[in-house]
Amino acid sequence: MNRLTVLAARRRRRANRQLRVGGLLALGVVLAGCLLASCGGSSSSAGSITLYNGQHEQTTDSLVAAFEKSTGITVNVRSDDEDTLADELVTEGSHSPADVIYTENSPVLEYLRSKGMLAPVDQSTLAKVSGQYSSPQGDWVGVSARVSVLIYNPSMIAENQLPTSVLQLADPRYAGKLAFAAGETDFQPIVTSVVRTYGRAAALRWLEGIKANAGSHLYPDNETIADEVNRGAVAFGVVNQYYWYRMRAELGTGNVTAKITYFAPRDPGYVIDVSGAGILKSSTHQAAAQKFLAFMVSKQGQEIIAHSISFEYPIGSGVSTAAPETPFDQLRPSSITIPELGDGSTAIALLRQAGLL
Repeated sequence: MNRLTVLAARRRRRANRQLRVGGLLALGVVLAGCLLASCGGSSSSAGSITLYNGQHEQTTDSLVAAFEKSTGITVNVRSDDEDTLADELVTEGSHSPADVIYTENSPVLEYLRSKGMLAPVDQSTLAKVSGQYSSPQGDWVGVSARVSVLIYNPSMIAENQLPTSVLQLADPRYAGKLAFAAGETDFQPIVTSVVRTYGRAAALRWLEGIKANAGSHLYPDNETIADEVNRGAVAFGVVNQYYWYRMRAELGTGNVTAKITYFAPRDPGYVIDVSGAGILKSSTHQAAAQKFLAFMVSKQGQEIIAHSISFEYPIGSGVSTAAPETPFDQLRPSSITIPELGDGSTAIALLRQAGLL
Protein backbone atom coordinates (compact mmCIF):
# COMPACT_ATOMS: atom_id res chain seq x y z
CA MET A 1 0.00 0.00 0.00
CA ASN A 2 1.62 3.31 -1.07
CA ARG A 3 1.51 6.47 0.99
CA LEU A 4 -1.14 8.20 -1.13
CA THR A 5 -3.41 5.17 -0.79
CA VAL A 6 -2.87 5.14 2.97
CA LEU A 7 -3.71 8.82 3.31
CA ALA A 8 -6.81 8.51 1.10
CA ALA A 9 -8.04 5.54 3.11
CA ARG A 10 -7.51 7.40 6.37
CA ARG A 11 -9.47 10.40 5.10
CA ARG A 12 -12.36 8.21 3.98
CA ARG A 13 -12.34 6.32 7.26
CA ARG A 14 -12.36 9.46 9.38
CA ALA A 15 -15.10 11.02 7.25
CA ASN A 16 -17.29 7.95 7.69
CA ARG A 17 -16.63 7.82 11.42
CA GLN A 18 -17.47 11.50 11.72
CA LEU A 19 -20.89 10.85 10.20
CA ARG A 20 -21.54 8.03 12.68
CA VAL A 21 -20.77 10.17 15.71
CA GLY A 22 -22.78 13.16 14.49
CA GLY A 23 -25.31 12.83 17.29
CA LEU A 24 -22.60 12.77 19.93
CA LEU A 25 -20.96 15.80 18.37
CA ALA A 26 -24.21 17.69 18.69
CA LEU A 27 -24.13 16.96 22.41
CA GLY A 28 -20.57 18.26 22.53
CA VAL A 29 -21.61 21.54 20.94
CA VAL A 30 -24.48 21.86 23.42
CA LEU A 31 -22.02 21.30 26.24
CA ALA A 32 -19.72 23.94 24.83
CA GLY A 33 -22.64 26.38 24.80
CA CYS A 34 -23.48 25.54 28.41
CA LEU A 35 -19.90 26.09 29.50
CA LEU A 36 -19.91 29.48 27.83
CA ALA A 37 -23.36 30.55 28.98
CA SER A 38 -21.90 32.85 31.62
CA CYS A 39 -19.00 34.07 29.52
CA GLY A 40 -20.69 36.95 27.74
CA GLY A 41 -20.05 35.61 24.24
CA SER A 42 -20.19 38.12 21.42
CA SER A 43 -22.34 37.77 18.32
CA SER A 44 -20.65 40.62 16.46
CA SER A 45 -18.11 40.02 13.74
CA ALA A 46 -14.51 40.44 14.90
CA GLY A 47 -12.62 39.18 11.90
CA SER A 48 -11.60 35.67 10.93
CA ILE A 49 -8.70 33.22 10.92
CA THR A 50 -7.96 30.10 8.91
CA LEU A 51 -7.15 26.95 10.83
CA TYR A 52 -5.31 24.05 9.21
CA ASN A 53 -6.66 21.21 11.30
CA GLY A 54 -4.84 17.88 11.58
CA GLN A 55 -6.71 16.96 14.75
CA HIS A 56 -9.84 14.84 14.96
CA GLU A 57 -12.96 16.82 14.16
CA GLN A 58 -14.57 15.83 17.47
CA THR A 59 -12.04 17.93 19.35
CA THR A 60 -11.73 20.80 16.89
CA ASP A 61 -15.42 21.42 16.24
CA SER A 62 -16.26 21.93 19.90
CA LEU A 63 -13.31 24.26 20.49
CA VAL A 64 -14.02 26.32 17.38
CA ALA A 65 -17.74 26.69 18.14
CA ALA A 66 -17.02 27.88 21.67
CA PHE A 67 -14.25 30.26 20.57
CA GLU A 68 -16.44 31.84 17.91
CA LYS A 69 -19.25 32.35 20.41
CA SER A 70 -16.89 33.83 22.98
CA THR A 71 -14.97 36.20 20.71
CA GLY A 72 -17.00 36.79 17.55
CA ILE A 73 -13.96 35.73 15.52
CA THR A 74 -14.81 33.33 12.69
CA VAL A 75 -12.59 30.27 12.30
CA ASN A 76 -12.43 28.82 8.78
CA VAL A 77 -11.36 25.20 9.19
CA ARG A 78 -9.51 23.15 6.60
CA SER A 79 -9.05 19.56 7.80
CA ASP A 80 -6.69 16.88 6.51
CA ASP A 81 -4.04 14.53 7.86
CA GLU A 82 -1.42 16.46 9.77
CA ASP A 83 1.50 15.34 7.61
CA THR A 84 -0.38 16.36 4.46
CA LEU A 85 -1.08 19.80 5.93
CA ALA A 86 2.55 20.24 6.97
CA ASP A 87 3.74 19.45 3.45
CA GLU A 88 1.22 21.91 2.03
CA LEU A 89 2.38 24.64 4.40
CA VAL A 90 5.97 24.17 3.31
CA THR A 91 4.91 24.30 -0.34
CA GLU A 92 2.72 27.38 0.19
CA GLY A 93 5.39 29.18 2.18
CA SER A 94 4.67 32.84 2.92
CA HIS A 95 1.63 32.71 0.61
CA SER A 96 -0.25 30.20 2.78
CA PRO A 97 -3.76 31.25 3.79
CA ALA A 98 -3.29 29.46 7.12
CA ASP A 99 -3.05 31.38 10.36
CA VAL A 100 -2.96 28.44 12.79
CA ILE A 101 -1.93 24.78 12.51
CA TYR A 102 -3.44 22.29 14.98
CA THR A 103 -1.95 18.79 15.02
CA GLU A 104 -2.42 15.41 16.66
CA ASN A 105 1.28 14.97 17.42
CA SER A 106 4.24 17.16 18.31
CA PRO A 107 6.70 16.00 15.57
CA VAL A 108 4.73 17.83 12.87
CA LEU A 109 4.95 21.08 14.83
CA GLU A 110 8.65 20.51 15.46
CA TYR A 111 9.12 19.95 11.74
CA LEU A 112 7.49 23.31 10.95
CA ARG A 113 9.47 24.99 13.71
CA SER A 114 12.70 23.65 12.24
CA LYS A 115 11.69 25.27 8.94
CA GLY A 116 11.35 28.62 10.71
CA MET A 117 7.65 28.80 9.89
CA LEU A 118 6.14 29.32 13.36
CA ALA A 119 5.73 32.57 15.28
CA PRO A 120 6.42 32.82 19.04
CA VAL A 121 3.40 32.05 21.21
CA ASP A 122 2.45 34.62 23.83
CA GLN A 123 4.13 33.87 27.15
CA SER A 124 0.81 34.15 28.99
CA THR A 125 -0.51 31.31 26.82
CA LEU A 126 2.55 29.12 27.28
CA ALA A 127 2.29 29.61 31.04
CA LYS A 128 -1.06 27.76 31.08
CA VAL A 129 0.65 24.45 30.17
CA SER A 130 3.57 22.63 31.75
CA GLY A 131 6.69 23.41 29.74
CA GLN A 132 7.36 19.74 29.07
CA TYR A 133 4.30 19.60 26.79
CA SER A 134 5.06 22.63 24.60
CA SER A 135 7.82 23.79 22.29
CA PRO A 136 11.04 24.37 24.27
CA GLN A 137 11.56 27.42 22.03
CA GLY A 138 8.05 28.75 22.67
CA ASP A 139 6.90 28.37 19.05
CA TRP A 140 3.84 26.19 19.74
CA VAL A 141 1.72 25.24 22.73
CA GLY A 142 0.49 21.83 23.88
CA VAL A 143 -3.30 21.53 24.01
CA SER A 144 -4.14 17.93 24.92
CA ALA A 145 -2.51 14.52 25.26
CA ARG A 146 -3.10 10.84 24.58
CA VAL A 147 -1.24 7.73 25.60
CA SER A 148 -0.37 4.56 23.69
CA VAL A 149 -2.12 1.36 24.78
CA LEU A 150 -2.56 -2.23 23.68
CA ILE A 151 -6.09 -2.93 22.48
CA TYR A 152 -6.95 -6.63 22.53
CA ASN A 153 -9.78 -9.08 22.18
CA PRO A 154 -9.82 -11.36 25.26
CA SER A 155 -11.55 -14.12 23.31
CA MET A 156 -8.45 -14.33 21.11
CA ILE A 157 -5.62 -13.53 23.50
CA ALA A 158 -5.44 -13.33 27.29
CA GLU A 159 -4.06 -10.20 28.90
CA ASN A 160 -1.17 -12.15 30.44
CA GLN A 161 -0.17 -13.34 26.95
CA LEU A 162 0.22 -9.80 25.59
CA PRO A 163 3.58 -8.10 25.14
CA THR A 164 4.78 -6.16 28.15
CA SER A 165 7.52 -4.45 26.12
CA VAL A 166 7.17 -2.76 22.75
CA LEU A 167 10.10 -4.82 21.40
CA GLN A 168 8.00 -7.96 21.86
CA LEU A 169 5.68 -6.81 19.07
CA ALA A 170 8.27 -8.34 16.73
CA ASP A 171 8.35 -11.69 18.55
CA PRO A 172 7.39 -14.48 16.09
CA ARG A 173 4.89 -15.88 18.60
CA TYR A 174 2.61 -12.97 17.63
CA ALA A 175 2.64 -13.81 13.92
CA GLY A 176 -0.85 -13.30 12.51
CA LYS A 177 -2.12 -11.86 15.80
CA LEU A 178 -0.92 -8.25 15.49
CA ALA A 179 -2.76 -5.37 13.79
CA PHE A 180 -0.66 -2.46 12.58
CA ALA A 181 -1.30 0.93 10.92
CA ALA A 182 2.05 2.02 9.52
CA GLY A 183 0.63 5.17 7.94
CA GLU A 184 -0.65 6.55 11.25
CA THR A 185 1.42 9.48 12.50
CA ASP A 186 0.44 8.36 16.02
CA PHE A 187 2.91 5.48 15.70
CA GLN A 188 5.89 7.62 14.72
CA PRO A 189 6.64 8.77 18.30
CA ILE A 190 6.85 5.12 19.37
CA VAL A 191 9.33 4.41 16.58
CA THR A 192 11.41 7.41 17.67
CA SER A 193 11.29 6.20 21.27
CA VAL A 194 12.55 2.75 20.24
CA VAL A 195 15.38 4.32 18.22
CA ARG A 196 16.38 6.48 21.19
CA THR A 197 16.44 3.47 23.53
CA TYR A 198 17.85 0.67 21.36
CA GLY A 199 19.46 2.35 18.34
CA ARG A 200 18.57 2.64 14.68
CA ALA A 201 19.69 -0.84 13.57
CA ALA A 202 17.68 -2.56 16.30
CA ALA A 203 14.66 -0.38 15.51
CA LEU A 204 14.80 -1.37 11.85
CA ARG A 205 14.92 -5.10 12.71
CA TRP A 206 12.00 -4.51 15.06
CA LEU A 207 9.92 -2.87 12.34
CA GLU A 208 10.70 -5.69 9.95
CA GLY A 209 9.50 -8.14 12.61
CA ILE A 210 6.30 -6.14 13.11
CA LYS A 211 5.66 -6.17 9.37
CA ALA A 212 6.08 -9.96 9.29
CA ASN A 213 3.83 -10.47 12.31
CA ALA A 214 1.08 -8.19 10.98
CA GLY A 215 0.92 -10.01 7.65
CA SER A 216 -2.50 -9.25 6.17
CA HIS A 217 -3.49 -7.16 9.18
CA LEU A 218 -1.87 -3.96 7.92
CA TYR A 219 -4.60 -1.36 8.25
CA PRO A 220 -5.01 2.28 7.13
CA ASP A 221 -5.65 3.81 10.55
CA ASN A 222 -6.18 3.29 14.26
CA GLU A 223 -9.97 3.39 13.93
CA THR A 224 -9.74 0.29 11.75
CA ILE A 225 -7.45 -1.44 14.25
CA ALA A 226 -9.94 -0.78 17.05
CA ASP A 227 -12.88 -2.03 14.97
CA GLU A 228 -11.08 -5.14 13.70
CA VAL A 229 -9.87 -6.12 17.16
CA ASN A 230 -13.32 -5.55 18.60
CA ARG A 231 -15.04 -7.77 16.05
CA GLY A 232 -12.46 -10.54 16.46
CA ALA A 233 -10.70 -10.27 13.11
CA VAL A 234 -7.32 -9.91 14.83
CA ALA A 235 -6.11 -10.41 18.39
CA PHE A 236 -4.48 -7.08 19.31
CA GLY A 237 -2.82 -3.88 18.18
CA VAL A 238 -1.34 -0.63 19.44
CA VAL A 239 -3.43 2.56 19.41
CA ASN A 240 -3.89 5.65 21.53
CA GLN A 241 -6.31 5.17 24.41
CA TYR A 242 -8.99 7.49 23.09
CA TYR A 243 -9.87 5.24 20.15
CA TRP A 244 -11.18 2.61 22.54
CA TYR A 245 -13.15 5.12 24.64
CA ARG A 246 -14.68 6.68 21.53
CA MET A 247 -15.63 3.28 20.18
CA ARG A 248 -17.31 2.41 23.47
CA ALA A 249 -19.21 5.73 23.46
CA GLU A 250 -20.32 5.15 19.88
CA LEU A 251 -21.27 1.46 20.07
CA GLY A 252 -22.30 1.18 23.71
CA THR A 253 -20.50 -0.75 26.42
CA GLY A 254 -22.40 -3.97 25.72
CA ASN A 255 -21.20 -4.01 22.12
CA VAL A 256 -17.51 -3.60 22.88
CA THR A 257 -15.63 -6.85 23.43
CA ALA A 258 -12.16 -5.32 23.16
CA LYS A 259 -10.21 -4.16 26.20
CA ILE A 260 -7.12 -2.02 26.67
CA THR A 261 -4.00 -2.31 28.78
CA TYR A 262 -0.57 -0.69 28.97
CA PHE A 263 2.98 -1.71 28.29
CA ALA A 264 5.17 -2.03 31.40
CA PRO A 265 5.82 1.29 33.19
CA ARG A 266 8.51 3.40 31.46
CA ASP A 267 8.70 1.03 28.49
CA PRO A 268 9.69 2.84 25.26
CA GLY A 269 6.30 1.88 23.79
CA TYR A 270 4.40 3.61 26.61
CA VAL A 271 4.42 7.07 25.05
CA ILE A 272 2.55 10.29 25.74
CA ASP A 273 1.54 11.98 22.48
CA VAL A 274 0.97 15.73 22.71
CA SER A 275 -1.45 17.51 20.42
CA GLY A 276 -0.58 21.16 19.95
CA ALA A 277 -1.09 24.34 17.97
CA GLY A 278 1.15 26.97 16.45
CA ILE A 279 0.80 30.24 14.55
CA LEU A 280 2.30 30.70 11.10
CA LYS A 281 4.79 33.55 10.80
CA SER A 282 3.13 34.38 7.50
CA SER A 283 -0.27 34.94 9.16
CA THR A 284 -1.76 38.38 8.62
CA HIS A 285 -4.05 37.89 11.62
CA GLN A 286 -1.53 37.44 14.39
CA ALA A 287 -3.61 38.97 17.19
CA ALA A 288 -6.68 36.84 16.44
CA ALA A 289 -4.52 33.73 16.06
CA GLN A 290 -2.92 34.38 19.46
CA LYS A 291 -6.42 34.69 20.95
CA PHE A 292 -7.34 31.30 19.52
CA LEU A 293 -4.29 29.59 21.05
CA ALA A 294 -4.96 31.32 24.37
CA PHE A 295 -8.54 30.07 24.32
CA MET A 296 -7.49 26.49 23.57
CA VAL A 297 -5.45 26.27 26.78
CA SER A 298 -7.70 28.47 28.92
CA LYS A 299 -9.93 26.95 31.57
CA GLN A 300 -12.88 27.25 29.17
CA GLY A 301 -11.09 25.49 26.35
CA GLN A 302 -9.62 22.79 28.52
CA GLU A 303 -12.97 22.09 30.19
CA ILE A 304 -14.45 21.50 26.74
CA ILE A 305 -11.74 18.90 26.10
CA ALA A 306 -12.26 17.41 29.56
CA HIS A 307 -15.98 16.86 28.96
CA SER A 308 -15.96 16.14 25.23
CA ILE A 309 -16.26 12.85 23.35
CA SER A 310 -12.67 13.24 22.17
CA PHE A 311 -11.47 11.40 25.31
CA GLU A 312 -8.17 13.25 25.15
CA TYR A 313 -6.47 14.50 28.29
CA PRO A 314 -6.58 18.26 28.95
CA ILE A 315 -3.10 19.47 29.92
CA GLY A 316 -3.62 23.18 30.57
CA SER A 317 -5.03 25.52 33.22
CA GLY A 318 -5.09 22.77 35.86
CA VAL A 319 -8.08 21.01 34.30
CA SER A 320 -8.46 17.22 34.62
CA THR A 321 -10.43 14.85 32.42
CA ALA A 322 -14.02 14.13 33.40
CA ALA A 323 -13.99 10.88 31.40
CA PRO A 324 -13.87 7.49 33.16
CA GLU A 325 -10.29 6.71 32.18
CA THR A 326 -6.96 6.38 33.98
CA PRO A 327 -6.13 9.81 35.45
CA PHE A 328 -3.32 11.52 33.60
CA ASP A 329 -1.16 11.80 36.71
CA GLN A 330 -1.37 8.04 37.25
CA LEU A 331 0.12 7.14 33.87
CA ARG A 332 3.68 5.75 33.90
CA PRO A 333 5.01 6.51 30.41
CA SER A 334 8.48 6.54 28.94
CA SER A 335 10.57 9.55 29.90
CA ILE A 336 11.14 10.61 26.28
CA THR A 337 10.80 14.39 25.88
CA ILE A 338 9.39 16.64 23.17
CA PRO A 339 12.89 17.56 21.92
CA GLU A 340 13.85 13.88 21.85
CA LEU A 341 10.73 13.03 19.83
CA GLY A 342 11.95 15.64 17.35
CA ASP A 343 10.38 16.18 13.96
CA GLY A 344 9.62 12.52 13.18
CA SER A 345 12.03 12.35 10.24
CA THR A 346 13.99 9.41 11.67
CA ALA A 347 10.82 7.41 12.25
CA ILE A 348 9.53 8.13 8.74
CA ALA A 349 12.86 7.12 7.18
CA LEU A 350 12.91 3.82 9.08
CA LEU A 351 9.28 3.02 8.25
CA ARG A 352 10.11 3.56 4.58
CA GLN A 353 13.26 1.48 4.83
CA ALA A 354 11.22 -1.35 6.35
CA GLY A 355 8.79 -1.13 3.43
CA LEU A 356 5.93 0.06 5.63
CA LEU A 357 5.43 3.42 3.91
